[in-house]
Amino acid sequence: MQEIEPYYNWEKHYVASHDERSPFYGRTYNLDYYENAIYGYYIHPLWDHIGSETLYVKILFADYKKRFVIIEMFGEWNDALHNDIMFLKRQVVDPLVDEGINQFILLGENVLDFHGAEDDYYAEWFDDVEDGWIVAVNFREHVEEQWTKFRLDYYINFGGTLHLNNWRTLQPEPFYELVKNLMVRRLT
Repeated sequence: MQEIEPYYNWEKHYVASHDERSPFYGRTYNLDYYENAIYGYYIHPLWDHIGSETLYVKILFADYKKRFVIIEMFGEWNDALHNDIMFLKRQVVDPLVDEGINQFILLGENVLDFHGAEDDYYAEWFDDVEDGWIVAVNFREHVEEQWTKFRLDYYINFGGTLHLNNWRTLQPEPFYELVKNLMVRRLT
């Protein structure tokens, strides 16, 4: 688990801990000290703790003029036991929405499982983005199946053309444009 790092090739374009508008502004990271763990397994220190015992994130890029953010996720998304959506919504999403962000791209190939519960926070998030959207890219099939079971497909766009295995070959802006164009096709 400690070898799974957040994607860092976009750091020349954006670093959340240097962004005064980011919820992670001012955070420091000690690469020699592993303190966060998921189910007793230490994780890489560059993942940002959001209050959850099992879900960590990393803001890879934010553009406040175009109103989008790209967030990589790691761990187990567990709403049933830990109410992870509440932590994600209150600690990450709400501050970004307050800064004008209304397009969320979630990268989820490192989200190992999902356990659902109520959809209240998802509905609130969906209402918050108004004319924007929430997109989940590269989440595992069984996670997407659980999302469908809990009817989260009403709030989050995922699956099909949103499995973009080559996203790391793109820079942040072209990646956003690709996702945006896919969303325009889905929504029209």
